[in-house]
Amino acid sequence: MVGGEEGGWGEGGVRGGRLGDGVRAYRLIVAMWIRSTMAYRVSFVMTTLGSFLATGLDFIAILLMFSRVDALGGYALPEIALLYGLSSLSFGLADLAIGSMDRLGRRVRDGTLDSLLVRPAPVLAQVAADRFALRRLGRVLQGSLVLGYGLAHLDLDWTAGRLLLMPVMILSGGLIFCAVFVAGAAFQFVAQDASEVQNAFTYGGTTLLQYPPTVFGTDLVRGVTFVLPLAFVNWVPASYVLGRPYPLDLPAWTAFATPLVAAGCCALAGLAWRAGLRTYRSTGS
Repeated sequence: MVGGEEGGWGEGGVRGGRLGDGVRAYRLIVAMWIRSTMAYRVSFVMTTLGSFLATGLDFIAILLMFSRVDALGGYALPEIALLYGLSSLSFGLADLAIGSMDRLGRRVRDGTLDSLLVRPAPVLAQVAADRFALRRLGRVLQGSLVLGYGLAHLDLDWTAGRLLLMPVMILSGGLIFCAVFVAGAAFQFVAQDASEVQNAFTYGGTTLLQYPPTVFGTDLVRGVTFVLPLAFVNWVPASYVLGRPYPLDLPAWTAFATPLVAAGCCALAGLAWRAGLRTYRSTGS
């Protein structure tokens, strides 16, 4: 019987089973937090509205800039709105899904991570779903509205390639940010108090991508293209949509490489998570 199970599943089956367990655990924990949130509906509406307004201040700053100038880095306001919307929406989806990963350092320091290790569910799923904050929908809504504004005011020839690339950008960009969240959490196994370092690449990254690459130095653009490939969230694929020159004179096919970049980032983040988890030795308390 045991031999039959091994022959039928193998390593791939075990991994598939672990993935299924993780998804189920994540869904159950998220559902629990949503029920808890909906018990106080007025509070939920107010905090969601607060998140919507707070994140909207970034775009208001851009509008104020354009009250004085006609273009920023050679990009008009609708083009900036497209970049902003893509970045905010992709990040908002990742932040909604696994934004609680930045709490891992606190769990490592106070030893409460131990309680997750003894539960019959993958630790990554538990940490990602911990204190799921439905109020983060405010950022998703705000990014969606700005993206809609940009699309409505752009005069583009909507070919099949452009239409296909829009949802691919959003989903792949969200996965890239998810990978950054997981990799940052893995780093906290070592640093323990590095949430601000992680935020510099997550929240800082989405703010960076809200502006065109032409306003930044070449070295910075290289870094977010080849080292931490955040440029594939919007800069590179959006260049195809807008008909703009590609950052660093990249070849045209790179606009459609975002899903491959996202898959690579997720794979590397998974390896980093496993390596970090193996280094955890508890607090001894």
